[in-house]
Amino acid sequence: MRRFNRAFMRCIDSWTQLEVVKSNANPYNRRSFIVPGIANISLSFPRYFSTELQPQLSTDLLKIMEQRMSAIEHRNSLLENLINQPEASPAEYSKANKELRKLKESMDLINELRTKQKEIDGLRSLMAECPDDKDMLDMATEDLGQALGEEKRLQNLLLKLLLPRDDADERDCILEVRAGTGGEEASLFAMDVFKMYEKYSQKKGWKFEVVDITESDLKGYKEASAAISGAGVYGKLKFESGIHRVQRVPVTEKSGRIHTSAVSVAILPQADEVDVQLRNEDLRIDTYRSGGSGGQHANTTNSAVRVTHLPTGITVSIQDERSQHMNKAKALKVLCAKLYEMERSRIQMSRSKLRSEQIGSGDRSERIRTYNFPQGRVTDHRVGITYHAINDVMQGENLDAFVDALLLQQEMDAIASFSSDQ
Repeated sequence: MRRFNRAFMRCIDSWTQLEVVKSNANPYNRRSFIVPGIANISLSFPRYFSTELQPQLSTDLLKIMEQRMSAIEHRNSLLENLINQPEASPAEYSKANKELRKLKESMDLINELRTKQKEIDGLRSLMAECPDDKDMLDMATEDLGQALGEEKRLQNLLLKLLLPRDDADERDCILEVRAGTGGEEASLFAMDVFKMYEKYSQKKGWKFEVVDITESDLKGYKEASAAISGAGVYGKLKFESGIHRVQRVPVTEKSGRIHTSAVSVAILPQADEVDVQLRNEDLRIDTYRSGGSGGQHANTTNSAVRVTHLPTGITVSIQDERSQHMNKAKALKVLCAKLYEMERSRIQMSRSKLRSEQIGSGDRSERIRTYNFPQGRVTDHRVGITYHAINDVMQGENLDAFVDALLLQQEMDAIASFSSDQ
């Protein structure tokens, strides 16, 4: 068993084959940790583990949840009354019905929890009424234990629903990968990372559409972008943004020395038309001949498109398609995503702990994750965990080990914020 550092102790989930960098010969390492609003939890982990944990919520947090639940029930009742009023206008009806649909998942869980709590009260009353009936007491005690476990499960599910959400989590996203420090080796690794996300998307059943690729001399990727579509794509991938560092022997290295290179990854939520209004007078659109691969046609027609947003200076160039129209459509999609993320960052900057700048300078020191090929490991430095099967990760396998850990850390931070904001 590897020693679990404090950061990793916050990331409890059904992961497998995860080890922390610092080792400890002890096969089990028992640790306690405290999350604001959640009671102390003491756990034992085997070297390779899978655990379904339902943490015991604190009394204070349960009181806060009860207030939120009552508010949701009250609001749901008001909306139901409104849509049943004959004098309600079509606009009022539509707005109320839309809000009711949003509350449905929470209301279903609240009703299920209320039913379970009534069952618990009934069992406790039964036990109090017949303390001398051993058979009845044993049966009621067993049923009560199961009901309390189910109550705890429902409370934790409901807590997740009540936590603050990023409205963009359910959106599709734009993936951008850029070679940073390391020359040709960085470009080759940028290609590997881009293909890693492509394979990961395929395994998730998401649509992965290449937007544009700029190749290096060795056919690596100086820059590459793609549009990824599917349920909750941005919410799943948003923490992949940052600097990914690689340590390996480049194909160009004859003496066998290990080089360190860096690649920057940006995950941008795709914008709807209502999110970003592009005015024609704010855009400068240039066309030019495509370069690189594409055959004779690409080099003899002005199919490549460069779109410049004059108020911000943001420029997007696309030459992936032979059609100028298709390249323009792709460029506008990427531009909208960039403008949407810029506005989101501006709004959230004062209250969000997430990085406002995703891409960074491409310097090795800003790393969020290291891919060490000689040692066959991948380490995420934000949650302090290491996966010892680098080839699986590069094939899009087991990337969830890091994605889920980062999402769980966000959840824990949200619980702390949820409790402290009350």
